[in-house]
Amino acid sequence: MMKTNAGSTVLLLGLIFLLGCDGVARGQSGAPPQNSAAVAVAPANADWTVPFPGHRVMGNVYYVGSKGLASYLITTAQGHILINSSLGSSVDLIRESVEKLGFKFGDVKILLISHAHFDHCAGSARVKELTGAKYMVMDADVPVVESGGKLDFQYGDLPDGRYKAAKVDRVLHDGDEVKLGGVALVAHKTPGHTRGCTTWTMKVAEDAGTGSGGGKTNDVVIVGSPNVNPGYKLVGNAVYPEIARDYELTFRVLKSLPCDVFLGAHGSYYGMEEKLGRLKDGAANPFVDRAGYRSYVAEREAAFRAELEKQRAGQ
Repeated sequence: MMKTNAGSTVLLLGLIFLLGCDGVARGQSGAPPQNSAAVAVAPANADWTVPFPGHRVMGNVYYVGSKGLASYLITTAQGHILINSSLGSSVDLIRESVEKLGFKFGDVKILLISHAHFDHCAGSARVKELTGAKYMVMDADVPVVESGGKLDFQYGDLPDGRYKAAKVDRVLHDGDEVKLGGVALVAHKTPGHTRGCTTWTMKVAEDAGTGSGGGKTNDVVIVGSPNVNPGYKLVGNAVYPEIARDYELTFRVLKSLPCDVFLGAHGSYYGMEEKLGRLKDGAANPFVDRAGYRSYVAEREAAFRAELEKQRAGQ
């Protein structure tokens, strides 16, 4: 048996999950999930609760997550934006990182997420309680977060995939902007991993003289998730029949985005630990990684297509 980071005890049932595998999902129907037999427990990773040094990525973008779960603080003179509340138990860790960087957690005015899986949004209700932040979520993920994960297409009937429900203050749609203090983030709907999975983009001007961009304006991309979790049915999915088509859309969107600074819902997407080790004053910012972004998207698309063909062949 294993104690999950969500705080409940589950049987592994012989199931091995990939490290860095993303969290939990289901559609807007009230019908019971039909994919749960394939995956008996929600994914979990020990690194999700391991503290990690908060750090400045570039400009006003800071990493404030754990070793395995990425959270980002976007600072402005009129308050801050937090992306990903992570686990319910993650909020204290995120707050500590924010405050160690010299900011006030209570100044968080807007809360965003990458997608409605418990490892990215289970702490949202508590963040709202502590800060009064407005919670803004992509349209197709709203029913999931407001049900506390019960309406997740893959793991909705699993206790480990559930969390405290949180009321959404603004329903987002593809292409919407979230603005605060002169900063604008754009919400790109990149569905499949969840119906409302969201990739965030913004422009960041690096301060001249830091060696991290020389004042250049950089395109930042925070990837929601293009991953196909173990047990996902891409063919013949009665709960989410358009899932394969949605993944196709996601890869078209990701390939269309200009990217200088590559970030994601998990630090493992973009090699966070290795890049942070190379971050030095006066040196080129390692988080500027255009080639790494293209390579990651291409590799994830190849993995999706291989799984899709495997499932088609198995019918």
